[in-house]
Amino acid sequence: MTHHHHDHDHDHGPGCGHTAIQHGDHVDYLHDGHLHHPAGDGVEEHALEVSADNPAGCQPHSCGAHATDHVHGPGCGHEAVPHGDHVDYLVDGHLHHPHGDHCDDHGPVELR
Repeated sequence: MTHHHHDHDHDHGPGCGHTAIQHGDHVDYLHDGHLHHPAGDGVEEHALEVSADNPAGCQPHSCGAHATDHVHGPGCGHEAVPHGDHVDYLVDGHLHHPHGDHCDDHGPVELR
């Protein structure tokens, strides 16, 4: 599902200050927990698809990128990324998802 924001007050593109992620055949920009794609008179709001490379299920892993007691969520210091029907957090080029007493690895993303 794509939602279109008309009259978006920020132009996304190279050098705009937001993290750029390759999404299929185009680049989207992380902006306040949303994945924005420039589209004419505004932006389309996207989500990364659940796939073999970016699964949505339980994928526990040992993560050396943050403390073992780190809990992902709003204000955790990692950018939120829409993924399927949930939100993951960008950590060293990977999607991390809080799940019970561990964090799942929902796969890599290509940063641009």
